[in-house]
Amino acid sequence: MVLDGHRPVLLASSHALMRAARTSSRGRRRQEAGDVGNEVDPTHPAHPSGTSRVTPASPSRPVRDEYRPGPVYSLDQVRTFVAVAEERSFRRAAERLRMSQPPLSRQVQKLEREIGVVLFDRSKRQVELTPAGASFLVAARRLLALADTAPDTARLVADGHAGTVRIGFTAATGFDFLGRLITLIEDGAPGLEIVLTELVSSEQLAALERGALDLALVRPPVGDEFATRVVQVEPLVLAVPSGHDLDVDGPVAPAELAGRTLLLYTRDRARYFADLIATVLAGVPFHAAHQLTQIHTMLGLVVARRGLALVPAGAGALRSDGIRFRPVTDAPDVVLVAAWRRDQLNPALRRVLALLPTACPTPPPARSTR
Repeated sequence: MVLDGHRPVLLASSHALMRAARTSSRGRRRQEAGDVGNEVDPTHPAHPSGTSRVTPASPSRPVRDEYRPGPVYSLDQVRTFVAVAEERSFRRAAERLRMSQPPLSRQVQKLEREIGVVLFDRSKRQVELTPAGASFLVAARRLLALADTAPDTARLVADGHAGTVRIGFTAATGFDFLGRLITLIEDGAPGLEIVLTELVSSEQLAALERGALDLALVRPPVGDEFATRVVQVEPLVLAVPSGHDLDVDGPVAPAELAGRTLLLYTRDRARYFADLIATVLAGVPFHAAHQLTQIHTMLGLVVARRGLALVPAGAGALRSDGIRFRPVTDAPDVVLVAAWRRDQLNPALRRVLALLPTACPTPPPARSTR
């Protein structure tokens, strides 16, 4: 019996004594750092070394959770265990692994000591798994499979052929562009996982700044702190309900909207479209109806004859029943921009960016159709 601090500790062997000394030394170092709670004798039956008991910390020190390291074992030991379990024989397992039997047996014994359970019933002529061993075999096979594939997975991620890209998009982007982009990524980089988040442009840029998104599909303007690329340009069109006096073929001039009731965009959540419409209708007197954010809501109100709406041509992919889309003469195009952080390090994003130039060509101008 020896003294550990002022407490008697029963040591099972000289090997346990060495381990207790190392543990005591580590405990004193943690105590000096102010991070010691209960002291644990490493010779507890649950510990591979032997027996112990837990003694409370000194009342003068605050009690904190004691660090308890888990079992430490190697992949070679796990492979040895799996081989023995599958062969039901130490001799055949040694032949399979091209090693002699004594080192193989020692590997299994070390593994059993580390995890604290008996894995094999050695009392029979043929080696049999204990219930604990059968359970461990399932996890061991998964562990080895993961270890075997991890290097290849890491190389794929480093090359941008695997990994995750988090893409933000506006609701209007989902009408046309987003679907074509996802198809392009699936064809050009099938190993990538795409996570989509619908947000208005300002929310996307904020998420991009804090690292919650890898790529944002937004409307201008975009600050210089981000790298950008124009990925789509589409015309602006007028959505007219069926039976309206403007429900005719051909383009419409902004002056023809004088005196009409128009659905508008809110500046706080749809600033780009609000500014765009203000430019188109500059000097044109009209009646303002509701101020909205989502284009699909606008189209629903157009069908309900609550007003006319100026929308991007891609909105025609959302619905065309009961609506005619007419091109607007001399109107600026609707621009969609891809934005990302200049300091981004995601190889998968670089792979997506390489696909963008040919990914989404500008769609043709909207036809005058119902």
